[in-house]
Amino acid sequence: MAIKLNNELIELERTAWAEQQNGRLTVETAARVQAAITAHAEATGQSRFDVERELKRVVRHPAEDDG
Repeated sequence: MAIKLNNELIELERTAWAEQQNGRLTVETAARVQAAITAHAEATGQSRFDVERELKRVVRHPAEDDG
């Protein structure tokens, strides 16, 4: 089953990833991402773990989609 993500989730994770790479990830950003992941998983009937894993893969390893 393919994990469905939305643009809001992807943008939130991109922000968090950029902050993390710069050593500036805030508790607020991390909490916002986790809350969005949980809400999305519940709304779509998907596993929160699977949503988070796929979201991180899409944002952190986009080249994997190429091939």
